[in-house]
Amino acid sequence: MRKLLAYPLTVLYFILFGITLVIFHPIQWICFNLFGYNTHKKSVSILNLFLIRCTHVLGTRYTFTNPHQIPTNKPLIIVSNHQSMNDIPPIIWYMRAHHPKFVSKIELGKGIPSVSYNLRHGGSVLIDRKDAKQALTEISKLGRYIEKNNRSAVIFPEGTRSRTGHPKKFQTTGLKILMKKAPSALIVPISINNSWKMLRYGKFPYGIGSHLKFQVHQPLDNSGNADELIEKVEQLINSGVTSYS
Repeated sequence: MRKLLAYPLTVLYFILFGITLVIFHPIQWICFNLFGYNTHKKSVSILNLFLIRCTHVLGTRYTFTNPHQIPTNKPLIIVSNHQSMNDIPPIIWYMRAHHPKFVSKIELGKGIPSVSYNLRHGGSVLIDRKDAKQALTEISKLGRYIEKNNRSAVIFPEGTRSRTGHPKKFQTTGLKILMKKAPSALIVPISINNSWKMLRYGKFPYGIGSHLKFQVHQPLDNSGNADELIEKVEQLINSGVTSYS
């Protein structure tokens, strides 16, 4: 019965999702070209709030727990496990004071209203997973960018999404490059739970009634042995991932 109900609700969600992307695409263009970065950034934050609201028709709830006073005058490297594309809007919205930018696959840079435009113009980088040299160059560029502008890079070191919620082993190369290129950055681990449940049936229908939980851990200084620090970050994130099949 739950899955049957998910079909019409998913159709409604896709309609609202598509309308939101189409409406915000020209809004982003106007903000970026006429008013510059800060106005464009605000439009992207509001876009992602609307994308969160769209999921409410699926009965999706969110809890974003961040008890830490994270400074806004320092760059951040936000490190998280990855369960679905629904991980992204809450990070953009709830961490908006820190200007989050993403390491995204190059395929997302074209053809998706609003999303592709923001990835190309908002400070994120697009990597070709088949071209290691290009990917490392782009990640290096992002590291230098956040170091210079006191912004945030979001990276999912698992590489691909966990379809069951169970954490995957970190692929550390990209994270190490960010740490090297942004030496003054604080490292902010985030644990995500239940996002995978929105895709429990696959891409259609979406799962309904999911409670997505985000836990921000104590930020860590980017200092000392990189391998040991990354291991500590991975342990922190995994300690907060408690819901998987």
